[in-house]
Amino acid sequence: MSIAKRKTIVRDISWLAFNARVLQEAADPSVPLKERIKFLGIFSNNMDEFFRVRVAALKRMLEAGRRTRMHLEQEPQKILDQIQTIVLQQQNEFDRIWKHIFGELKKQQIFLVNEKQLNGEQKKFVRTFFEEEVSSSVIPLMIEHIRDFPYMREKALVLAVIMSKKDSAYEREYALIEVPTRMMSRFVLLPSRPGQHYIILLEDIIRFCLPQIFSFMGYDTYEGYVIKVTRDAEFDIDTDLDNTYTQKIEKGLKNRKKGKPVRFIYEKEIDSGLLEYLIKRLHLTRKDAIIPGGRIHNFRHFMEFPSSVFSQKSQRRKPIPHPALKNVQRVTDVVLKQDIMLHFPYHSFTSLLSLLREAAMDPDVIDIKITAYRLAPASKIINALINARRNGKKVTVMLELRARFDEEANIEWKERLEDEGVKVLIGIPNMKVHAKVGVIKRRQNNRIIQYGFVSTGNFNGKTAKLYGDHCLMTANKAIMTDINRIFNYLHHPKTGFHYLRACKALMVSPEMMRSQLIMLINHEIKNARHKKSAAITLKMNSLSDDILIRKLYEAAIAGVDINMIVRGICCMFTENKKFKKPVHAVSIVDEYLEHARVMIFHNDGKELVYISSADWMVRNLDHRVEAAVQISSPEIAAELKDILQIQLKDNVKARVLDNFLTNTYVKTKGKKIRSQIEIYNYLLGKSAPPTDG
Repeated sequence: MSIAKRKTIVRDISWLAFNARVLQEAADPSVPLKERIKFLGIFSNNMDEFFRVRVAALKRMLEAGRRTRMHLEQEPQKILDQIQTIVLQQQNEFDRIWKHIFGELKKQQIFLVNEKQLNGEQKKFVRTFFEEEVSSSVIPLMIEHIRDFPYMREKALVLAVIMSKKDSAYEREYALIEVPTRMMSRFVLLPSRPGQHYIILLEDIIRFCLPQIFSFMGYDTYEGYVIKVTRDAEFDIDTDLDNTYTQKIEKGLKNRKKGKPVRFIYEKEIDSGLLEYLIKRLHLTRKDAIIPGGRIHNFRHFMEFPSSVFSQKSQRRKPIPHPALKNVQRVTDVVLKQDIMLHFPYHSFTSLLSLLREAAMDPDVIDIKITAYRLAPASKIINALINARRNGKKVTVMLELRARFDEEANIEWKERLEDEGVKVLIGIPNMKVHAKVGVIKRRQNNRIIQYGFVSTGNFNGKTAKLYGDHCLMTANKAIMTDINRIFNYLHHPKTGFHYLRACKALMVSPEMMRSQLIMLINHEIKNARHKKSAAITLKMNSLSDDILIRKLYEAAIAGVDINMIVRGICCMFTENKKFKKPVHAVSIVDEYLEHARVMIFHNDGKELVYISSADWMVRNLDHRVEAAVQISSPEIAAELKDILQIQLKDNVKARVLDNFLTNTYVKTKGKKIRSQIEIYNYLLGKSAPPTDG
């Protein structure tokens, strides 16, 4: 496809291609069965968020007309039409994969049964289980008698119920029951014979017990159909000056519950009268995504499918101790002497946690500052910071209240931290703080020394076991000075932009990062035009920034050797007759989520290697506080280069990113290279003691 005709791939269509790669993992028979089920759950959860955020945004654009256009989306209706087509195709593929997996479960004597397939013992168990465990959480809503249609909780699974009489076609009534998956597991293990495992879903337990729930209503026939409504997840921040920023966030969260429906999914066997009634009460039209589905909805819960039923247990690889931190008493002492790069999840998150725990109890530490975006539910990082505050340290946490879908959790963390006396910074209106940085100040020999960290990922012990990220722990003075400048800006966001502009060791947005990246690419273009070696290697989650994509096109046309690893959205065309060298671009979807951002520029042979919190997207470069750090240690830089080279050689889990979004697997002759396993072995080798000879 010619660059002249269309400069970029539509962002949302590229995202759907990424989610198709997740679906490929579910379809792959070489992936363990439990993991395949988990990938179906990830696909489903991804699709929910896609509709809540991206489809909702496109619909808002349509309503606003030509007055507003978002980045790269000039024809929202055409994009929505294309989305609808692709989503239906993917749903058909999803159904095909689930049908196959369902058969594989049976082969392993794992039976997912519904309320009509129970034996006598299981029926008795279900009645008792419902009465003792479920009934107190079931709230039937008689919707025909409620003037305003009740709010259906976001992501909730809802049973739409018809009550009727066998001898009367006219006596019928409708009700709604939210399946209480927030209070209990959706999967209930039934009495089973030895060697067999029978499972029933929570909604099917409720279906079975509908006669109990509505016994006093006088009906004799009950039917329940699963439905799901996906709503616009965006919310506006109130400009009322009398409210605090936190109150405005809380108000926005309440308003989110009133967001317009952007997708309605229903069981395709649903009673036609009930379906028509629901569509009318929800004020849906033919322009809305009204999608028939199978009996099971909300597959996101399948990420938590019970492990106990599988004979083949998970063989997750154990974290590798960093060679410089093996058998050391204090992580701090090592970091003060040398830079340490942790590669999650291959290295343990405990090393970073130990650095903070040591600081919390060290009598010479006087100050700790850290940014927080998404925290683990039971955050050990927060516990370490509270410990530090109780030990008399000054502690500052930049807590991003607008981290999407983590807003409520972060407001709760804010209250807890402030109760402990921690200084909480709560972000900047219209700009999220996404940088992953921390700095610790310590008195040593009558002077103040500083050390800390810069990361590509959140300081989250839970996701650090699943997300591929890099975290630099360092005492580099220039880096610590720049981290302090970021915090000075966060203290004074209206007047303190000069702090960001003064950063030298860090590339930061929204002030400097874009222009510095353009300068680095321009240098490679200049060298290529002068017949010198020129190369750029990039790894990121998403590439959609129009300006930087055009600059990469310019580099490819000049002959710069470009290699890219982009997990998610990639709006750049990678093939064009004008390119002197083809762009090598792949996406890796595997056991761990590839979350790291790394940039390498050839720079006349004096390579510049960076890790960053920022993807190459407009939001990251222009509307977020982000930080990238250059790696000064030759050993660490070489290690990062080795890791990226392993990933670029992946021929098991890597897909080609081409102009047509085909998601073709990389096929190369010779040894099979599954990069996540090869990286583990590579780091394991570096951690192993040297052998004689």
